[in-house]
Amino acid sequence: MAASVHGVVRASLDADAVAFISLTQAWGLRDALVAAGFTTTLRRGDSDDPISALLAVEDSHSNRVDLLVGLRGLTIAALERAIEVPFQGTLLTVLGREDFIATKLFAGGPQDLADAAAAWAVDQATLDLALLEALARSFGPETAERLRVLLSSV
Repeated sequence: MAASVHGVVRASLDADAVAFISLTQAWGLRDALVAAGFTTTLRRGDSDDPISALLAVEDSHSNRVDLLVGLRGLTIAALERAIEVPFQGTLLTVLGREDFIATKLFAGGPQDLADAAAAWAVDQATLDLALLEALARSFGPETAERLRVLLSSV
């Protein structure tokens, strides 16, 4: 969802959301969702996984949301920078463009890197480059290097 808000047009079969909750709270949420009729899978990340756990939620129509229970390097401050956009009569809160690009660079897969480059290309003039560089550094040296490569390619 954030990808389309930031100018990245492509099809996706699911939506991702970051939940700033504990693993104990994730288990409680999983139980509540199962009681409400959803199909869920809760997978815990190992010690070097940047995601503490992933709660996959699916409804009877095969709509799917992956709730990332914590993402190493992403802080609650990202919520303060988040933007709200209208979506089907309500407001949807998504990561701001700098946070979106940084998380995509952190993920590092081919589609993630393409998404980051596309979001960067939308409007470089309004991007807070100092913030983006700080966010990339907060995710670690590999992410900072991916940002350097992205910036050198434009």
